[in-house]
Amino acid sequence: MNILCIGNSFSQDATRYLHQISDDELYVRNLYIGGCSLERHYNNIIEDKADYGYEKNGRFLREISIKEALGKKKWDFISVQQVSHLSGMAETYEPYLPYILGYIKGMCPNAKIVFHRTWAYSDYSNHEGFVNYGNSRPKMFDAIVKASTEICKKYNLDIIPSGDAVEEARKLPEFDEKTHPITRDGFHLSLDYGRYLAGLVMFKFFTGKDATKVTYEPDNTDHEICEKLKLIAEKTQAKLEF
Repeated sequence: MNILCIGNSFSQDATRYLHQISDDELYVRNLYIGGCSLERHYNNIIEDKADYGYEKNGRFLREISIKEALGKKKWDFISVQQVSHLSGMAETYEPYLPYILGYIKGMCPNAKIVFHRTWAYSDYSNHEGFVNYGNSRPKMFDAIVKASTEICKKYNLDIIPSGDAVEEARKLPEFDEKTHPITRDGFHLSLDYGRYLAGLVMFKFFTGKDATKVTYEPDNTDHEICEKLKLIAEKTQAKLEF
């Protein structure tokens, strides 16, 4: 199964462990520009800019354009997403998203396009875009869910619920926002458990397999905590209503 993510650092986080989690069942590549919005993806398509890092496991392989990346493989799935600080603002998705979707369909008519729903910032984040949500994590998450659900219904896109899973993990004492947040800087996921959880969610979404049966766990992680994250990934996909 071949998967291409058109994203930014948040899709970089989510794909870091996906090959290992799937035991190389999934072939995954990420198109990376830090802080890349749908508007910038749109402009890069129009101008055919080779501004992206073509990544495997979050690691740079080469520079590439969206057009070249779409033509490199017979992609089964292609994911899109909005930049994090605009992800809860539905008005920022258009007119860019429909153009991007049309372009992808023209290039890869047999690929299924899906939407990656990302996570809210930490309660203590100093990201300048947090002000869009009153510096409130619950308000930001609710806005992300509302905006993404609205836009995905409009364009008939299935949702990868990474953000939902992260919000569930924050309820665990192991990921207390003040002492052991699941983000590493207030918005990107932690390099161990945060990235692992998002990878588990993607694995469940793309394969339909039981996330609790995954055997891979990142180095220097606690098995019991990883087991809890596997269960969250499994339940999050099951609970997602659309």
